[in-house]
Amino acid sequence: MTFKKVYAIRNNVFIYVSEIPKKSKTDEVITMFKVGDLAVYPAHGIGVIQSIEKKETSTGGQIFYIIRILETGATIMLPTSNISSVGLRKVVDKTMLPKVYSILKNKKEPTSDSQTWNRRYREYMEKIKSGCVMEIAKIIRELYLLKSNKELSFGEKKMFNLAKSLLVKELAITKNTVEEKVEAELNKMMGT
Repeated sequence: MTFKKVYAIRNNVFIYVSEIPKKSKTDEVITMFKVGDLAVYPAHGIGVIQSIEKKETSTGGQIFYIIRILETGATIMLPTSNISSVGLRKVVDKTMLPKVYSILKNKKEPTSDSQTWNRRYREYMEKIKSGCVMEIAKIIRELYLLKSNKELSFGEKKMFNLAKSLLVKELAITKNTVEEKVEAELNKMMGT
């Protein structure tokens, strides 16, 4: 079995995935992703497209992406027709990094500070489910600024850590570096 390097580094170790076998008829279908591509599956993290398969369902044949989430090793079967509804997208491009950093550096007070935690939590979960890297950066910035004014609740800390973890993992892949380096960079940028 041959291996293909995936640009993900966790705990200073490259993550490898097995190369996909010979092309099948389903590979000929025009799709957004190819086998071996990295994709962001909102709220789950980054995964690799292991295969593209046609399966028979009760509504007829459908084409599925078989995605293995790098962090957990979980395998997800996603119909290609559901890509937009779940927010599956490509890993953020390096050209977007200045915009993400600009959001994180913004010291403007958060607009959601006066809301109850439950309302903020729902708002933040919607942003995470959207899969938009900019929205995740906004969550981190808002919770960081909120943290400088008061002690975060358990739920707020958990949300902050989730958003930060998702962002760090994606930026590490984009920059082809280790997560620890990206996290240190973000901490320095935000003044922690």
